[in-house]
Amino acid sequence: MEAEFVIVGAGSAGCAMAYRLAEAGRKVIVIEHGGSDAGPFIQMPAALSYPMNMPRYDWGYKSEPEPHLNGRELVCPRGKVIGGSSSINGMVYVRGHAKDFDHWEESGAQGWGYADVLPYYKRMETWHEGGHGGDQAWRGNDGPLHVSRGPRANPLFDAFVQAGAQAGYQVTEDYNGEKQEGFGPMEQTVWNGRRWSAANAYLRPAQKTGNVTLIRALAQRVVIEGGRAVGVEVKRGAATEIIRAQREVVLAASSINSPKLLMLSGIGPAAHLAEHGIDVVADRPGVGQNLQDHLELYIQMASSQPITLYKHWNLLSKAVIGAQWLFTKTGMGASNQFESAAFIRSKPGVEYPDIQYHFLPIAVRYDGQAAAEGHGFQAHTGPMRSKSRGDITLRSADPAEAPRIRFNYMSHPDDWEEFRTCIRLTREIFGQEAFKPFVKHEIQPGAALQSEAELDAFIAEHAESAYHPCGTCRMGAADDPGAVVDPQARVIGVEGLRVADSSIFPRITNGNLNAPSIMVGEKVSDLLLGRNPLPRANEEPWLHPNWQVAQR
Repeated sequence: MEAEFVIVGAGSAGCAMAYRLAEAGRKVIVIEHGGSDAGPFIQMPAALSYPMNMPRYDWGYKSEPEPHLNGRELVCPRGKVIGGSSSINGMVYVRGHAKDFDHWEESGAQGWGYADVLPYYKRMETWHEGGHGGDQAWRGNDGPLHVSRGPRANPLFDAFVQAGAQAGYQVTEDYNGEKQEGFGPMEQTVWNGRRWSAANAYLRPAQKTGNVTLIRALAQRVVIEGGRAVGVEVKRGAATEIIRAQREVVLAASSINSPKLLMLSGIGPAAHLAEHGIDVVADRPGVGQNLQDHLELYIQMASSQPITLYKHWNLLSKAVIGAQWLFTKTGMGASNQFESAAFIRSKPGVEYPDIQYHFLPIAVRYDGQAAAEGHGFQAHTGPMRSKSRGDITLRSADPAEAPRIRFNYMSHPDDWEEFRTCIRLTREIFGQEAFKPFVKHEIQPGAALQSEAELDAFIAEHAESAYHPCGTCRMGAADDPGAVVDPQARVIGVEGLRVADSSIFPRITNGNLNAPSIMVGEKVSDLLLGRNPLPRANEEPWLHPNWQVAQR
């Protein structure tokens, strides 16, 4: 089999590229190891805790024991299904802050500043403000990806925003528009009551053109001849075959699997490849390095009123909600329930937000375990720009074996101070007048935990990944020895090979990573087609005028 372009991974970026290449009349083969995304567990937004805990849809990766988190192995769900992680994620839509992308450019990713990427964000989305206000001029209105907002009917969503304002923070109608900083409505990739994954938005329309072939197989290595990528070796059933690319191979296999595939193909740190008997094609010491993620805590409060989602946390209610969704695509099942959010700064002198909040009107964990207290609500919070870095390395040269994932969470001393600040500021928000009718007491961490040592012990035991791994094939200048791809997403030292997914992020962006991952696919598709990039944007994002001297 062959096509002009071979893309490994039908996830956020891979689906976007397949769509744009097919639209331009190019022939594309997309290789995906996972199977179908049909069925209510994926398509029903409120069922989000199920697919990421199902081996059918998830690669099942775990971190190595984390030395600063009491030796815990943290789960690292990655989508092994059509749509990739966009089919199993929380459907939260955050572009990232303008300054994140300006930092990319300053780090050597020329052409990836905010003014460069904003036009792609506009191109990819159709935005629905849902009666909650927002910045129409900053948003897209005819892209494949529908971005909507939940109904925010529960009074707790409004209480969260009001409490933020009472504590002296900004309010924003659109954190994806001019002003990220502040409290306001959260956005979701949900459309007509369904998860609007990259598969629904991009891949299915692309397949309808007749230009895209999707094959189910395990990519084992990139085939390189004379310094050029010419195809991908895959295992399909018991057979091994080569899918050939007439023009280019593009890895969009995730921040875990893209560096793994590069290393299996002889591209990576030479000494590490030699350990596993892999011939070196290009010595790129940055492959698998620079691993970053967001950690978060759930700050949980018991509710004095029975208005939380806990009243639906039983089999009968779940069955009724499921049936309503199945037949009408409406009701509680049609939202991810993340409907209010905030981005704030931790202290004076921080230029733009470095703490994120997801607010949820139930006290529950990602694995679906509800708090024993019954009615409650929670804020997910954590620092945005941890200085800790981890790595992805090979366990062996066997493509079927999972790589070794070391996040090295909380290895930088600043992480501890930042997390303690998150707890302190959250407690203050929940202590505002707007929450007085609803707060009974603090469930987690618990009001008794106050000292630095007590809070640090809580963090070490309870911090969880927000499932935002990135950075392992860092983009930078072509002469940067630590960079893996250049600003055109081309693998440095190999012809005809690019990487386009969250692995190329020089530094993690504010918030959830689905939106910037799709944006990367959109932008790289223009590079693959040899098109000029979209004209730079002129919009000036909002920064707090007193950020140097005030925290809020």
